[in-house]
Amino acid sequence: MMKLDRYDLKILDILSRDGRITKSKLAEAINLSVSPCWERVKRLEKAGVIQGYSARINSEVLVPRNSVWVQIELKQHNAESFTRFEALVMQTPEVTECVAVGGGVDYLVKFEARTIDSYQRLIDKWLVSDAGIERYFTYIVTKSVKSPELGLSMDDIDSV
Repeated sequence: MMKLDRYDLKILDILSRDGRITKSKLAEAINLSVSPCWERVKRLEKAGVIQGYSARINSEVLVPRNSVWVQIELKQHNAESFTRFEALVMQTPEVTECVAVGGGVDYLVKFEARTIDSYQRLIDKWLVSDAGIERYFTYIVTKSVKSPELGLSMDDIDSV
């Protein structure tokens, strides 16, 4: 595991929020000169800590979608059932997120559907398939309060 100091953590925090920041602005923000700052960035890239840079696309501008979260409980709780369900999730483009959870529910699945009707048609297909769904509970998102951002929080940096 790579040892990171406060400069490395500040670099990661800034780049996670603004991957297009210039070398000089980044160096200024962490109080280092450009050359040592950029050497740190290259070292973090080479070590695989920084895997790449991307743009966050506002898909609502392109194609409006309805976000739907679904709690799913499976009929059977064995490796074969989990594998079968997870394969279905992976081949469904409308599923944008899926986590296995404990506490009485097996999975939380996030769908991004053009309409609620199209979501319902999709879940109906899942129910008659061999996905092994015992029951499901649908939660239609009415507004987004906080969206996840990649990267470190200031709490992460302060704790090092």
